[in-house]
Amino acid sequence: MARQLKSTSISVRPDRMTTLQRNTIQVNEGEVVFNTDTGQNEYWNGSSWVGEGINESIELDNRIIVTQANKDATIGGIIDSSKQYFLDGIIDLGATQITVPTTGITIAGLSFDISGLISSEDNYAMFVSETPAIGSGNVLGADFFISVTGGGSKVYELYDATGFNAFEFARINYIDCSSLGDIYDYRQGLEEGTGRFGGSPSLTLHGLWVGGYRITTSIVRSLAGTMTAPLFKEGLIFQMNSRFLTDINCDLPTLAPFSDFKPVNFPNPSTVQLKGAIFTRDGGFNPNDPNIFSDLEASDLACDWDNNIGIKNTFIGGALNNDVAVETVIAVQGSAVDLNGTFSTKDLQHFDSPANGRLRHIGTNPTDFLVTWDLLIDGKDNDNYELFLIKIDSLANVTVEVAQVRTVNNFQGGRDVGIWTGSAPVTLNQNDLVFWQIANLLDDDNCTLEVDSTWTITER
Repeated sequence: MARQLKSTSISVRPDRMTTLQRNTIQVNEGEVVFNTDTGQNEYWNGSSWVGEGINESIELDNRIIVTQANKDATIGGIIDSSKQYFLDGIIDLGATQITVPTTGITIAGLSFDISGLISSEDNYAMFVSETPAIGSGNVLGADFFISVTGGGSKVYELYDATGFNAFEFARINYIDCSSLGDIYDYRQGLEEGTGRFGGSPSLTLHGLWVGGYRITTSIVRSLAGTMTAPLFKEGLIFQMNSRFLTDINCDLPTLAPFSDFKPVNFPNPSTVQLKGAIFTRDGGFNPNDPNIFSDLEASDLACDWDNNIGIKNTFIGGALNNDVAVETVIAVQGSAVDLNGTFSTKDLQHFDSPANGRLRHIGTNPTDFLVTWDLLIDGKDNDNYELFLIKIDSLANVTVEVAQVRTVNNFQGGRDVGIWTGSAPVTLNQNDLVFWQIANLLDDDNCTLEVDSTWTITER
């Protein structure tokens, strides 16, 4: 119902006016104005103006305001998963725990400067499940900080009720936390715009995570100099079936790793993804620091690291070099046979060599590569030899990827060689392998690949 004019209308800002101005305008039921005389928001309820305490009166139906006075009855009580728990300021929980039900919890604040959850109790966990067997649901939060500083205390002791719940936070700061604690068997984790400042904020991931964990646009600074635990720690029977991805800006203290994850924790190739991250220790860069990732190398099949600063990056591919000249016997003119040699591998990343002279792609990404070769072959002078790059895929299909003909030059003396060089794109899916064969197009004279002939594969 609209409120009718009491007197002549005047021109005012609709959201800021005096009591007199308020009484001279036409407003609809539920409309709100700010009364400069009272310093309060006021709204027309259809029959009268409602003023004092209006900010508390206009509450969303699905929001519960948490204050220091009501913490035990609200966030410390039985959680209503259909409501958002809104932190009105900094709440000192003391020994009060937040028991996350199987249906989950949603928490929000005004910002990580204004709203927070703190406790200095010893041997305390802030977020817990009712029991490990019962577990918890989604844990969702935004725009507040957490500080758990007691001895032997931690932020989380949570068990996923079904294995298909999410642990997700945006714009959350962890301040001087003794530990972030333990998360068991959640489907996935997400941190966006989070920070870890001070303390020893180590988070341990346990069990099977059928999804992944992403921590992005996040920063780590000023951790305790005595911290030795990894920022992300391998827990009991930990396995992540999707990716762990980060672009974190992280400064570690003297003895703490970023993670102690192992290749076995990531059964799928290229799922430890570091993209544009920055790592320092005590403010300094050292890409050869073996303790940033204590049990992972950039070259591991599980790793896909690029455009990072302060650690090594992943360069997928590798090379084969001929160390010993071995004659290739050609029995039939024009019939291709494997090019012999004694080959050594160089810097294979996401490739292996299952047999002498062969390279196999054991990763899943990328699949587009560039093969480059520089091969010198000693053969019968003036004979034409054709070199073939052969691909055998995981289904045993055979294709010729490259064919190149060269004539053996008749040099003065006893050494007559042909030179095969070039590069070509090739697509290699997982378990596809490539190797070289050669044929004499003119007769059945043998040939020998010279020492230090080499070929490489690199991602395009």
